[in-house]
Amino acid sequence: MPHWFSAADSWPAGSPARLGLLEDLNDRFPVLEETLTKVGIGVATGSDAVFLTEDDTLVEGDRLLRMAMVKDAKSGHLKWHGTHMVNPWDEDGELVDLDRYPRLKAYFEKHRTALEGRYVAQKQPDRWYKTIDKIDASLTDRPKLLLPDMKMTIHPVLDEGGYYPHHNLYYVVSDTWDMKVLGGLLLSRVAQTFVEAYAVRMRGGTLRFQAQYLRRIRVPRPEAICQTDALALAHAFDRRDVQAATEAALRVYGIERIPD
Repeated sequence: MPHWFSAADSWPAGSPARLGLLEDLNDRFPVLEETLTKVGIGVATGSDAVFLTEDDTLVEGDRLLRMAMVKDAKSGHLKWHGTHMVNPWDEDGELVDLDRYPRLKAYFEKHRTALEGRYVAQKQPDRWYKTIDKIDASLTDRPKLLLPDMKMTIHPVLDEGGYYPHHNLYYVVSDTWDMKVLGGLLLSRVAQTFVEAYAVRMRGGTLRFQAQYLRRIRVPRPEAICQTDALALAHAFDRRDVQAATEAALRVYGIERIPD
């Protein structure tokens, strides 16, 4: 190769032909987040048994946040099964005053011992009913791609807005991409090749589709994709057609095939 991978992060693994392809793509295309795109992870509560519920009458209605779970993304199209998070955060990212929400206060007081026993609560005893992560209120209504952590193959699913991802889902939001076009690229075997090269592989061949690996994926800039290829990627994503997504991706990356 003309040069080796220069990043301080882990080196990729694969056949010489695969490594040569990755080197070429790394030289020619930006990483995903350089296209005004963000990769993140859903909310960790520290006690799902308390914070997650399917009872939509449990507390005040504006204290329930519709949660996207891994099971909702299983089919490839988001199908919500009714999970809510009991939400202690306001629109500004501050903990709500429990005295303003008597039903919420009663519910948290009922589970106070369990909530106070968490490490996050022991660090801040006066904020004992907080979740580990804050809720970013602006994320809920944004279109986003959701990706389950552990899968054999990459599995982007579109949330057109209205749900907040759980901790077992990674999400991608963008100021520049049509999310279906990006979804087609991420559904393709080109994106799979990046993750296979860098990610931890679990027993049985399951891959970890974590943020640090998704951020290694190189993509063309959205404006560089012609309308024909953009439509092909979006249609392939809608149909969950990996082969069609891969064929369109090969064209936009300017490569003939993905070597073994």
